Amino acid sequence: MTAETEKQDLLPSGLGMGTVMLKVGDMKLMTHYYQKALGLDVVAEQDGGVYLGRLGRPLVHLAPAPGLHLPGRGEAGLFHTALLFETQQALAATVATAAQFDPGLFTGSADHLVSEAFYFSDPEGNGIELYWDRPRSNWSWNGTDVVMDSLALTPQRYLEQYLTEESLEGQRGTGAGVGHVHLQVGDVQTARDFYVGTLGFEKTAGWHGQALFVSAGRYHHHMAMNVWNSRGAGPRKDTLGLGEVLIEVPSTDDVGALADRLKVAGVPSHHTGAELRFEDPWRNRLRVAVR
Repeated sequence: MTAETEKQDLLPSGLGMGTVMLKVGDMKLMTHYYQKALGLDVVAEQDGGVYLGRLGRPLVHLAPAPGLHLPGRGEAGLFHTALLFETQQALAATVATAAQFDPGLFTGSADHLVSEAFYFSDPEGNGIELYWDRPRSNWSWNGTDVVMDSLALTPQRYLEQYLTEESLEGQRGTGAGVGHVHLQVGDVQTARDFYVGTLGFEKTAGWHGQALFVSAGRYHHHMAMNVWNSRGAGPRKDTLGLGEVLIEVPSTDDVGALADRLKVAGVPSHHTGAELRFEDPWRNRLRVAVR
């Protein structure tokens, strides 16, 4: 597939990421974690599951899945759900509560040039990124690729600089969103063919042939796929972990245009008009709906 072909039918620049659904084995434990460690509130309940978020906006949907097993490290699925905070102070407050909840669930931190990020794992092994974006005017582009890196970012120094009593006390009163979703896949080229060639994302970065970053509207990335743990992985089994990724678009025309592209590409889908459900080559479930 040529670069010209990839650029013909793009997802809309007003695209954003919506609620990430996780299949959960221990609802009590996981709900407690997302409330206490990440400062999220229950904004809705449905079929035994809970939607947790900030200021009434759902970010994570925990759905009970009794009887399912945890996925293996090398299987396709979720790498992390990335929660985006509006200020460095708001980010620091949630990093602090997450670290205090269980220091053993902290997995790393990095300055990515476009963002500052801290990484955790929830009690069932689902990856979480907490991050703040630098202003877009500070991002650098090399043609169509955004310049990103993984530089040292010391958590203690960050908290000393940005954590305040006010931000801790007002944690739940600050907004947050799902900034991006990062997946584990079996190979990068197949991911590019699907997410860029078929869906209409634009590639914004690669990482030594082992990861792909894609977006709409020149965001640094709305989605990413890597093979760091999962090279060669086949279609997913039904396990705990990622249940569904929601992608939000401005209009039903955007949903319809994507439905047409999936049909031409031979990708099975369920189209109701306002939303579209389908799977990627590794059986990661995706839903595209009008915001």
